[in-house]
Amino acid sequence: MARLAAAFLSGLLFGAGLTVSSMISPAKVLAFLDVGAVADGRWDPSLALVMAAALGTTAIGYALVLRRKAPLLAPRFLVPTAKAVDARLIGGALVFGLGWGLVGLCPGPALAGLSQGSAKTALFVAALIAGIGVHRLLRL
Repeated sequence: MARLAAAFLSGLLFGAGLTVSSMISPAKVLAFLDVGAVADGRWDPSLALVMAAALGTTAIGYALVLRRKAPLLAPRFLVPTAKAVDARLIGGALVFGLGWGLVGLCPGPALAGLSQGSAKTALFVAALIAGIGVHRLLRL
């Protein structure tokens, strides 16, 4: 039960952070990704600051947490060990990047954005779930 509560609270905190930083707004994300808008002053660099803050927080968090012998609510750490850049990694990154660039949403912000009641976000989440189902069926 403690693991479930920790996961729920972590997700709630993550969703709140995404909401406060406006990362659930496709228009905000697309304004950042549109680097062609730099010349006319429409480019919004604020998302870069959000990403830099997240990177810094994560780096500090990993440095502190990995000093422990084990997580608080699990017997051991599950840290990825793969270092190879293969076709699956590149393909997944391309699909993710294309989706993010075309729609301005990715899975985390889309789930948090469901609280806003947007039909477009709900459609994105439905497509995301369908894509996960197709992936599992095909075992890509």
